[in-house]
Amino acid sequence: PVIHEFARTMIRDHEAVNAQALALLDKLGAQAQDNFLSQQLNTQANGLVEEMSALSGADFDKRYAENELGYHHAVNTLVGETFIPNLQNAEVKALFEQALKIFKAHEKHAEKMVASLNGK
Repeated sequence: PVIHEFARTMIRDHEAVNAQALALLDKLGAQAQDNFLSQQLNTQANGLVEEMSALSGADFDKRYAENELGYHHAVNTLVGETFIPNLQNAEVKALFEQALKIFKAHEKHAEKMVASLNGK
């Protein structure tokens, strides 16, 4: 199904960006740190897993696509309007800009998936 291909794309792209981020952290001698935002995202993800475990079929697909649309919109806005303008390190800024392009494509794809699953 199309939703499965969408999910595979999401996994592939996010794993690639995470690998690039970890490599850059290593190069810069830095470490990822837990913070309020990461804790909040983890809490939301855990709640979503619990919610979605009760769903199947079209209900699961629709909820997954809706979540990806909302999540990507919120994070893309935060990254584009707050993080990138305030980054000082050119390599970190370039990584965020590259990732934002990928994640904006995910947002557009999710928007199409939601419309399709809602019969629009």
